[in-house]
Amino acid sequence: MAEDRTEIKARWTGGLGFDAENSHGAKVRMDSLREGAAPTPMELVLMALAGCTGMDVVSILEKKRQPAESIEIHVRGTRAQDHPRGYIEIELEYVLSGAQLTDEAVARAIELSVNKYCSVGGMLAKVATLRTSFRIVPGERATHE
Repeated sequence: MAEDRTEIKARWTGGLGFDAENSHGAKVRMDSLREGAAPTPMELVLMALAGCTGMDVVSILEKKRQPAESIEIHVRGTRAQDHPRGYIEIELEYVLSGAQLTDEAVARAIELSVNKYCSVGGMLAKVATLRTSFRIVPGERATHE
């Protein structure tokens, strides 16, 4: 079986900033906490986790004929004190709205994502404890703005 290969190019933009680009030309900027102009690489890891699991949950709920109207995923990561200071604990809180959503369907979609389908979560689960929770809220948007 052939390996699925991904290639990324990162270019230094000055200071501690880098622009990373995939083979399709999509770019992501990253920086350090000290500079603060863009997310840090470790923040991007949590963003990747949210995107990965979010895509799974949307897809699974659609297949269950329980489409979401909105989904927000709040991710909180706790890092080790010693270098390389990787994540040791990650909490994911899913806030969803949708007229047809049931607790059972949402819980199952999250479980399937975290334990089976999300590649980012699968990698992180080897080094960190992942905890999930969810809330189904009324309305068109699940945001607290």
